[in-house]
Amino acid sequence: MPVQWVKASLPAWRAAGVHKVVFIGPAGSERLPETDIKLVRISVGQVFNGESWREALMEVSTPIVFCINGDAGVVASVSGLRRLAAVLTDIGASMVYSHYREQTAEGMVEHPTIDYQLGSLRDGFDFGPVMAFSTDAIREAEKRWGPLADTTCGALYDLRLRLSAISLPVRLPEALYVCLPEERTAGQQHFDYVDPRNRTAQLEMEQIVTAHLARIGAKLEPPFDRPPAGTASFPVEASVVIPVRNREKTIADAVHSALQQKAPFEFNVIVVDNHSTDGTTTVLRQLAAQESRLVHLIPEATDLMIGGCWSLAAASEACGRVAVQLDSDDLYSSPDTLRQIVEKMGEGPYAMVVGSYKVVNFNLEDLPPGVIDHREWTRDNGRNNLLRVNGLGAPRAFLTDLLRAHPFPNVSYGEDYYMGMRLSRHYEIGRIYDSLYLCRRWEGNTDANLPLAARNAHDTYKDRLRTLEVIARQRVNLGREAAQ
Repeated sequence: MPVQWVKASLPAWRAAGVHKVVFIGPAGSERLPETDIKLVRISVGQVFNGESWREALMEVSTPIVFCINGDAGVVASVSGLRRLAAVLTDIGASMVYSHYREQTAEGMVEHPTIDYQLGSLRDGFDFGPVMAFSTDAIREAEKRWGPLADTTCGALYDLRLRLSAISLPVRLPEALYVCLPEERTAGQQHFDYVDPRNRTAQLEMEQIVTAHLARIGAKLEPPFDRPPAGTASFPVEASVVIPVRNREKTIADAVHSALQQKAPFEFNVIVVDNHSTDGTTTVLRQLAAQESRLVHLIPEATDLMIGGCWSLAAASEACGRVAVQLDSDDLYSSPDTLRQIVEKMGEGPYAMVVGSYKVVNFNLEDLPPGVIDHREWTRDNGRNNLLRVNGLGAPRAFLTDLLRAHPFPNVSYGEDYYMGMRLSRHYEIGRIYDSLYLCRRWEGNTDANLPLAARNAHDTYKDRLRTLEVIARQRVNLGREAAQ
């Protein structure tokens, strides 16, 4: 934590009644400022090291603990700290956080956070750089479940999940302090959780969330159910499904990528053209006139999102036994992708198969972090860890019978994540760790550098999906216990 920032904040802390400041971070040559507040330095390489946090929490002798990210340039006010402390005390919360303001090139702007839910299990949940914890809740969590796990970088994640099992963290929708913004684009942050450089951290976070799910009765254990044998007949073995709206620049590439697949079975390509207003419809009509395997569907409904388009394709008489995903601006990495996916589905029994993909730009040049293979997935625990991460990977393939039984939600974000959670609740998901897919990142992507309001809306929705899934899994486990 920069000493210069600490020195500037000390008057506010002193006035707010702070008696001790504990610094967790690398050993430095900077001298701590002279002050009547007790200053304690815990030198450690990783600031979220479990051992150092256990040591820091032992230093606490007051009812309230403030956790402040020292790299965020926080400017705390007396009124802000007192407000957090008052709410924490008044309602008996385990943890309180708030909105804050950021100094940007455009001036001071408010950074709203979102409500914490039962399903807010992402280790990257944005609380902001200032959080207030109840010491009583910390001690109660330690009494129930023992000390924080011995991790290198998961202490804060471990602590807040434990506290959330006592009472959910509370958001105060007031901007109570100022900080400097993080200088990374949303596109970069989007892939942080699958960056191969973070694999050690991923394993630790998985252990933490799995222990939490066990605490709240939502952890699922093998065995898996066998997908029900369907009675429907299908015109082809597999269908590549491409929902699209206004992708004149990329739709032909995607369709050609699908049609060029080489497979020892019959397949088709179903494009759900969701009332495009550019030249997409004309491109698809011309392609369909030349290729009988291309099924060009235009929905009657005008309120469909991506999930609704998927459900329409799955319900179509043209859909094959296996429905395989291809986004309208992406490509399969080779003509062998479809064969590998369908053969993997046959090795199961699987309800769903997920491959690996490479991140590229519009010109198909590699972009960091490169191949996203989700190797953190394990057969026994993947469906539990799925509630922590923000996605499964691509391309995704499903048994069409199950899609018809469990339609996608009619949304354009998180619909595939929902289906992965829903199916993995009972059935096994197969994985392919070779790269099968090229995920294009360009300015036309719907999730490229989203504004904060849109990111918050997306995060809130996925947290809601996880909340519903946690409750459903708790009910599954209660049913299994009752049947024993």
